[in-house]
Amino acid sequence: MNQGVNGLNKRCSQVFSRCNFFPKNSKGQVTIFIIIAVFIVAVVLMTYLFFPQVLANFGVGVQNPTAFMQGCMEDQLRTMTELISNQGGSIEPEHYLLYNDEKIEYLCYTDESYSTCVMQQPLLKQHIESEIQRGIKTQADTCLDSLKTTFERRGYNVVLSDGELVVELLPQRIGVTFENDLTLTRDSSERIEKINVVLNNNLYELVSIANSILNWEARYGDTETTAYMNYYKDLKVEKNLQSDGSTIYILTDRRAGDKFQFASRSVAWPPGVDLE
Repeated sequence: MNQGVNGLNKRCSQVFSRCNFFPKNSKGQVTIFIIIAVFIVAVVLMTYLFFPQVLANFGVGVQNPTAFMQGCMEDQLRTMTELISNQGGSIEPEHYLLYNDEKIEYLCYTDESYSTCVMQQPLLKQHIESEIQRGIKTQADTCLDSLKTTFERRGYNVVLSDGELVVELLPQRIGVTFENDLTLTRDSSERIEKINVVLNNNLYELVSIANSILNWEARYGDTETTAYMNYYKDLKVEKNLQSDGSTIYILTDRRAGDKFQFASRSVAWPPGVDLE
């Protein structure tokens, strides 16, 4: 009897050993897992390319309105921020100094010799915010239209009201708020009162330092820039004197690479005077 049972157990063991789908060695198991993973990715990719409506039904690859607007606005917001930062705070500077083929706006200026300069943009932060808002307005309208069209194609009933476009310089970022009331309805209804877009940028900090430098220029006619770099370890301040008595200030965040540059002319010597 025992021999019969042992023989049966042996045959069962042999059968199940042949049915083992996973090799006992670890390398073989890893290879099979990789093949399965590649197969799954291929199926998802093919579904995305040829059956996008299937993905929409399962919520795969569908952005929410905030993510949609972030992707639509980010490049234009970055482009306008860099342009404005390189030109002293304006898209089209009216009173500027040409430096390295860039129009750099005078933020403090006097055309008199030995006189301190007068602030040209006393509300610099607010001015830059309005310039960025002006520079991205067309793209913002385009993105809102695209948002409405995109979600309608996904089967939503979209109600999008008019609203203000607000730009704010904030610590370590630039915030854009679309104050458009948005309601999306399909199986259920979702209401979004505001959509926020964010660009990581240290323009807020650089403008604050620029204002401090400009106050020194307006009061004393010059600024000692070393103190700023001693206090702000990631800050680089370049001070380039020009032949007409103007000064180009270039403020750079060494870590992030963000930059703000502007011009000033204060307590300038008249032409022909040898300062040495």
